[in-house]
Amino acid sequence: MPDIFQGRPVLAGEVTGEALVTRQGFNTLASYQMSIVLRSRVATCGDQNNPDLYKKVITGKILCLPQTIGSTTGGLVIQTIARLGTGPSAMLFSEQADSLAAGGAILADIWVGQRIVVVDRLGSAFLARVKEGDRICIHADGRVEVGV
Repeated sequence: MPDIFQGRPVLAGEVTGEALVTRQGFNTLASYQMSIVLRSRVATCGDQNNPDLYKKVITGKILCLPQTIGSTTGGLVIQTIARLGTGPSAMLFSEQADSLAAGGAILADIWVGQRIVVVDRLGSAFLARVKEGDRICIHADGRVEVGV
């Protein structure tokens, strides 16, 4: 039986996939910079300060995180990785998504036609429960099932 969490859909959609989890802030630029510069087909996390994700494949995963951190380039980075086809399929925030991450995902959807589903306010219990590799099902109403 899956565990169910209710969040707020920031950019709604239906996605099922594999969880990639960090319990610390996700630095968007540090994580994707090398993949963008090299125009890699698959993005691996380049943020050495994030041991949860460093050198792990982000492309196509459901990224579970508390929040994003870093510079004001975060939104542009998200739009760029979507354009390159190397973004996650979804970003699930235990806390409220910041305006830069939300804006980047919205721009990717509108300008590039690549939707990165974003759900926030899932709570600390969500981040405590979800583990790397868990199968997750996201519903358009912000409902997230972990362990499906």
